[in-house]
Amino acid sequence: MGVQCVDCVRETSKSVASRRTIFGGVARAGRPVITITMMVICLAGYALLWLAPDNFIMQTFAYAPALTESEPWRMLTSAFLHSTSIMHIAFNMYALWILGNALEPAFGRARFLALYLVSAFAGSVGVLLIAPYDTWVVGASGAVFGLFGALFVVQKKRGGDLRQIVVLLLINAVIGFMVPGIAWEAHLGGLVAGALCATAIAYAPAKNRNLIQWGGMAAVVLILVALTLWKVSTFPVFIF
Repeated sequence: MGVQCVDCVRETSKSVASRRTIFGGVARAGRPVITITMMVICLAGYALLWLAPDNFIMQTFAYAPALTESEPWRMLTSAFLHSTSIMHIAFNMYALWILGNALEPAFGRARFLALYLVSAFAGSVGVLLIAPYDTWVVGASGAVFGLFGALFVVQKKRGGDLRQIVVLLLINAVIGFMVPGIAWEAHLGGLVAGALCATAIAYAPAKNRNLIQWGGMAAVVLILVALTLWKVSTFPVFIF
């Protein structure tokens, strides 16, 4: 959740090439399909919360660090769930729509999807590394903050005004610390990973650009996996 900058994301979506995007992805006209798909999945998950009996969806797909080793898929599935609060999903979907409309046309669908999923995973890794062992989290905030980090990198690459983004990031950081129930750890993890992935995409030279872009994102994933394995290895062992 948080405050978003509409003007600076509009600036980012300009100047897309006819066949390739400015960052080498396949340029496609029309609506941002990946952004809409992610929103539909999140909205479907929200609807299922009200339809499934005995909170089945949360019990099966929400993430807690304690379940990392036994049920690691929760590190991604939790990013498509939200609490029953309408404000939680409304803010995240609004942010995803604004940021996705700017970044998906610039990166192309494949790169944007990879950025989104890596950021979602990184949000869970942030919770794993920092939050208490028994913390439970859901929400697309980690992925959304990854897009925020990517927007910062893209604006910097293109020489855009960074002041609004920095101010909004600071506001969101304060909200994350001041408002109870917000997983600021997921925000931080997603933000860092999103910025790293976007750096690999935006600053890759023309020569071997695809290799460097995808290799850079793969390196981020490997780092996240390594951090996950290390943290899990430090968990207490319970003997019954």
